[in-house]
Amino acid sequence: MTEEQRSVPVALVTGSSRGIGRAIALEFARAGYDLAIHCRGNVESAREVADGVARLGRRAHVFQADLTRPTEVTRLIEQLRGELPAIDVLVNNAGAAPRVREDILELSESEFDETFHTNFKGPFILTQAIARWMLEIKKQDRDRRMTIINISSISEYSPTVTRAAYCIAKASMGMMTRLFAVRLATAGINVNEIRPGIVATDMTAPVKEKYDKRIAEGLTPIRRWGQPEDVARAARALASGDFDFATAAVVDVDGGFHLRVLE
Repeated sequence: MTEEQRSVPVALVTGSSRGIGRAIALEFARAGYDLAIHCRGNVESAREVADGVARLGRRAHVFQADLTRPTEVTRLIEQLRGELPAIDVLVNNAGAAPRVREDILELSESEFDETFHTNFKGPFILTQAIARWMLEIKKQDRDRRMTIINISSISEYSPTVTRAAYCIAKASMGMMTRLFAVRLATAGINVNEIRPGIVATDMTAPVKEKYDKRIAEGLTPIRRWGQPEDVARAARALASGDFDFATAAVVDVDGGFHLRVLE
């Protein structure tokens, strides 16, 4: 690895084979980062994103791992450390909607476990490992800018009784942001959070007609769907150094959904 390659910052974006993760990966490439593209299963789509990164003049490495399995996280870290000089930015984006919507009174243990592990346990285990690596690097290079960005959801505070496990997982991610922010602050590693609202992705495609109507009727003050690029630009800004005095901050990229409007 050349000295030039070592000096280029690297961003690991989980779940970056599609949707919001894909947009974040490409946005970071435009900002001059090399990318670690992660997918759980769709390697072909991840490679297409890597090709897009290459067209933007940056290097991309594709990594496949099921982040809910500690053994696979260990393997992933070994691969990352073997191929990359560092991870300067971790974007915890990987997540999934529940396979089925069940009333909280009927929610099965297996469905809860799968949804919770995908949306919280996996990111938590990975963040532990990446944070330890970041601290090692910081001991050698105190001035190297490193940050962790968690992609949460408006479901962190907006209950949907037919998606209880997803809401609980996202609420847990909010506390995870605060905990890691406190633990890593003295090392100069900031940990912040983005809460996307209703964003046009394959996850929300099944409810497009429903939310077309609700947005038009004023569900959000900004009356349009969010786009993956809206979230991507916020993530790039948080990593840019312009927010060096902010940690455990929450950026609502939701068209104003979080506002309580009294008319």
